[in-house]
Amino acid sequence: MARHLACLTFDFDVISSWIFRGMTTPTAISRGEFGLVGAERILGLLKRYDVKATWFVPGHTLDTYPDICRRIDAEGHEIGHHGYLHEPPAVLSREQEEEVLKRGCESIRQITGKGPRGYRSPSWDLSPYTVELLLKHGLVYDSSMMAHDDQPYRARAGDRFAPDGTVQWGQPTRLVEMPISWSLDDFPHFEYRRSENFLQPGLMRAGDVLDNWVDDFRYLVQNAEWGVLTYTFHPQVVGRGHRMLMLERLIESIVGLGGAFARMDAVVAEYESRAPYR
Repeated sequence: MARHLACLTFDFDVISSWIFRGMTTPTAISRGEFGLVGAERILGLLKRYDVKATWFVPGHTLDTYPDICRRIDAEGHEIGHHGYLHEPPAVLSREQEEEVLKRGCESIRQITGKGPRGYRSPSWDLSPYTVELLLKHGLVYDSSMMAHDDQPYRARAGDRFAPDGTVQWGQPTRLVEMPISWSLDDFPHFEYRRSENFLQPGLMRAGDVLDNWVDDFRYLVQNAEWGVLTYTFHPQVVGRGHRMLMLERLIESIVGLGGAFARMDAVVAEYESRAPYR
């Protein structure tokens, strides 16, 4: 029987990512704080359509804004690991990465009463140690890599890439990868950022982005018996009025295409039943 799924995921960074970048002037911090406004709007929309989602939340957000995080959990959404201060693992030593992992897990336990099942790397950049550390600390899935668009797969550990270009592939692990894409992320499409050496223009027309997102799901429906498409949102980005209307139209369009929504942990369990680890 055909089954086509969509995961709505929300990276609830609030001010953590701005602090990590050293952008702590009042205006930069206020951009992050708008994420609280966006989160309230998103929770209302998800409740109205009875959609359960996965929220990847840095430990800093959980510790700084516990009330809204408790509400996310109480309303039936999953809370996944997203670093502590939005630190990309690729810039950390193995020891630093493990400490961040443990600290974020403890922040989640304080809110939900249990450890996380899923992880998403801040800035989607894993280190050579991430997969083994996630498995060591009991996580079941990751959502940071891009080797497919609508089919989960097993994350490898131990890849080696030599300076002469030769490759030694590692072994698939028990860790399930729930793939993502920059094209299905609201931040590069919409968020304006500039510095002395960098410009991210953002500010795309929401309707054009929506067309791409709906067509990606339409392609899944037309070409796969089973699959899942993961959309990544940031409350401080998608929470703007015209983008909230876009998000509502996305939900309606996926339903119109016969799709269903689920938390990531539920989709991972479904994948495991279809493709057990051996």
